[in-house]
Amino acid sequence: MESAFGGNLAKSIKKTRQTASAVKREVAALGDPERAVFLQRFFRTRAGEYAEGDRLLGLTVPDQRVVAKAFRDLALEELEKLLASKFHEHRLIALLILCDQHSRAKDEAKKLELSQFYMEHLEGVNNWDLVDASAAEMVGTHLNGSRKILEGLVVSPVMWHRRIAMVSTFAELRAGRTALTFWVAERLLADRHDLIHKAVGWLLREAGKRSLPELLEFLRTHYERLPRTTLRYAIERLDVLDRKRWLAGPC
Repeated sequence: MESAFGGNLAKSIKKTRQTASAVKREVAALGDPERAVFLQRFFRTRAGEYAEGDRLLGLTVPDQRVVAKAFRDLALEELEKLLASKFHEHRLIALLILCDQHSRAKDEAKKLELSQFYMEHLEGVNNWDLVDASAAEMVGTHLNGSRKILEGLVVSPVMWHRRIAMVSTFAELRAGRTALTFWVAERLLADRHDLIHKAVGWLLREAGKRSLPELLEFLRTHYERLPRTTLRYAIERLDVLDRKRWLAGPC
């Protein structure tokens, strides 16, 4: 249920022009410097960390969703400005709007246009929450069982692209297809980044909900190559004894 504050915020936003500048003004008004300090640490933005240089203004995700809803028809040229912003919240709001436009589009040509726009602006999809909020909708719904889109992403030197490849297969799982999840997972087993280990384990766990035998066979086949984090995530839904057995060795 939308809070009274959220409802009032949405009403006030609707009176503004649908521009990137208007979004930025709303975001600035909602910023919380104290929360921003915490979020800078949470999203690992310090020198040498995975999101080095990212800047946050301290908005809650619910507030960002209210802003995105109010600007849901923002033109692509305005979304482009937000995706190029140094501020994390601007980029997340742009992605929420883009996903909403994509899901509402009735014309397949329009969906393809929006997906291509997303692929052309991956530089702005550069933190784990940005990937996780957008990859399944903007990439995954266009896979249709094909590896074509994934082949470049899964070998990209950019870690966020590889995470997009993994997370995008969630759409395939929702459609009842597990093959691409296991295909991407296998190709990312040697990845050295912890955020990839987590994403692979998460999607393997989701694949196990659709087909537990396939998950267990994948784990047996690749056990020696599985990062420990990936294994722990993948077996989370097994019972306690089975989890202990898998952590001790292949079953």
